[in-house]
Amino acid sequence: MRLLDLTLSTPEENIALDEALVLVADREAAARGTLRIWEPVSPIVVVGRSSAIAEEVNVAACEADAVPIIRRTSGGAAVVAAPGCLMYALVFAYDRRPDLRLIDRAHRFVLDRMAAALDALAPGLRQAGVSDLAFVNRKVSGNSMRCCRHSMLYHGTLLYDMPLELIDRYLCMPPRQPDYREARPHGAFVANLPISGGEVRSRTVGVWQAVATTDPWPRELTTQLVREKYARDAWNRKIV
Repeated sequence: MRLLDLTLSTPEENIALDEALVLVADREAAARGTLRIWEPVSPIVVVGRSSAIAEEVNVAACEADAVPIIRRTSGGAAVVAAPGCLMYALVFAYDRRPDLRLIDRAHRFVLDRMAAALDALAPGLRQAGVSDLAFVNRKVSGNSMRCCRHSMLYHGTLLYDMPLELIDRYLCMPPRQPDYREARPHGAFVANLPISGGEVRSRTVGVWQAVATTDPWPRELTTQLVREKYARDAWNRKIV
């Protein structure tokens, strides 16, 4: 698997690059797998493809603080990301992993590996709900996927030094909640991993055996997606 350790200059570009990677892999059909890691330089709110922003996001607080609201191409609910939150994206080709066409299998495959990578420093880390990782019954990672014809994108968050008070400020209580949340507010439900950012990064790279290469990344497609989608309210603020 190739490693792309790349944080671009704007949040729109960073969200667009995840989609560009899976679109390129889908065209190539037998593409090599990719692990991309990046970290926001300032807070952003990222909503799911079908999120109703008015139900999930405190829009007034985001606008007051100039925090962008960007809609991703995968499902799930809104999240806040900021420095102290490592973002990762995995792109798999189905010809090499046909079992990942089964959504439950895909969640289990990725989250079991991520938990195993970090368990030595966060004992008991486990999959919780459909697509979370939980430590001491508190959410430390949220994940989602986009399935294409020949490939899939699986991406998520790993909180290690995130200013958790931002979640209460920018998000409403989600309309859909996993059972293990037990209706807890954000401050009692979400936590940081007891692991340094360097360890989170190195163990994530290690568990996927990802190797840095000089392969080009889809720069032109990323720019196109920003221009046509991620920089436009017609996509980010659409009514669903």
